[in-house]
Amino acid sequence: MHLQPEVMLSSMQAITLRLLPGQDPKATLDAFAKDEHIKAACIITCVGSLRQAAIRFANLAEIEILEGKFEIVSLTGTLAETGSHLHICISDSTGKTIGGHLKEGSIIFTTAEIVLGLLPDVLFEREIDPTYGFEELVVRKLVS
Repeated sequence: MHLQPEVMLSSMQAITLRLLPGQDPKATLDAFAKDEHIKAACIITCVGSLRQAAIRFANLAEIEILEGKFEIVSLTGTLAETGSHLHICISDSTGKTIGGHLKEGSIIFTTAEIVLGLLPDVLFEREIDPTYGFEELVVRKLVS
């Protein structure tokens, strides 16, 4: 059986944020989405650095706190005032990369330059998917 992916077409607007030293990227993005009543957005790009990374690795429950100086190689995901799902990839001074779920507790070192794609025609919600029991993304047409 071939399952079709859920598809929803939307226009896009971009907004740029610059996070400052000491800010928590996940907490800041979640607060921004709530404060601005963002219904659906995605991370288009992010560059910057962390002095602490809070990451949950694949299929593990606990959050790992990594201390040091890290480059943000990639930040990707979806966010809305109803919640976010963000993945990060960071590299250390040797170029070793590591990634997983970005969790609260990360701290910006110098900056994080983030471009968000705002999707004004859709609504992101999260509902329990019976397949594995996790809250997963549900995309709906935004009715004004």
